[in-house]
Amino acid sequence: MRALLYTGPNQMELADLPVPQSAEGEVLVAVHAVGICGSDMHAYHGYDDRRPAPLVLGHEAAGIVADGPRKGQAVAINPLVVDPDCPAAKAGRPHLSPTRAIISMPPRPGAFAEYVTIPERNLLPIPEGLSMRDAALAEPMAVSWHAVRIGLERLGQSAPRVLVQGAGAIGVAAALVARHMGAASIHVAEPHAGRRATLAPEAGIDTFDPASRDPGPDAFDLVIDAVGAKATRADASRLVRPGGVIVHVGLLPGQDGYDIRRITLQEICVTGSYCYTPQDFTDALAALGQGALGALGWVETRALDDGAQAFADLDAGNVDAAKIVLQVV
Repeated sequence: MRALLYTGPNQMELADLPVPQSAEGEVLVAVHAVGICGSDMHAYHGYDDRRPAPLVLGHEAAGIVADGPRKGQAVAINPLVVDPDCPAAKAGRPHLSPTRAIISMPPRPGAFAEYVTIPERNLLPIPEGLSMRDAALAEPMAVSWHAVRIGLERLGQSAPRVLVQGAGAIGVAAALVARHMGAASIHVAEPHAGRRATLAPEAGIDTFDPASRDPGPDAFDLVIDAVGAKATRADASRLVRPGGVIVHVGLLPGQDGYDIRRITLQEICVTGSYCYTPQDFTDALAALGQGALGALGWVETRALDDGAQAFADLDAGNVDAAKIVLQVV
């Protein structure tokens, strides 16, 4: 099969690899579309010890079941593989299980390939009328769905003023999910003009350059930090209102920036957000199928054969789109 193989820092190449063999309880999926995630870029730069070269990356995928009783079914892949009998899974929080693994980390090859194997329980039928490209967005959309959902739960307030920091895929998706969940106002802070422009067609979402516009202290009830840098943590600490909530979903390295004194004195809640529950994934996919999350014009499609160039373009900052999805079929 054709596969896009990570061979070393800043190196991706097309390769001819054996079709993976399904283990017991798994199925083979013919991949049709797969998104490039920020974690794929992190591995591409050689910064992720969990993803050593050579390795097939990619975990945001949709395709057609190629074997077993569900052969021929169009499915979105939940790439998070967890022992269903572990206590965390039974408690409804499998994403926090110590058994969690994800395709694109050894020993599970990823989906930048014509085929991938995955436990059958990790497959969700694609809603009728939803394209493979858009179904591949279910995974990053589920990440944002989870972040916004837990933020709203901790806030305990309807119609909040929401700030999203960063207009990458997770930030854009978070803004769209916040709109879907009834936010009173949504503002997206993003320094890249091209990224801001991709959100321009979306009604009810205001984008701005944080270097040139400061909303001022106490401006927001809920802040979704989809960057996770020192500067965004500092801004989140200042811009969230007393008693507000900051959800930290970005995964850049470092831990500086938070104003712990203000967080303490103003009883600000800071929570991490990782992945999603199966219900989050199901709900995000359903919302995509209903067309409830916008026109998705912030997504660019390229062929798998052009994947190495897509990584290089993302690395060089030459892409305005928040997400590149590679079309395999």
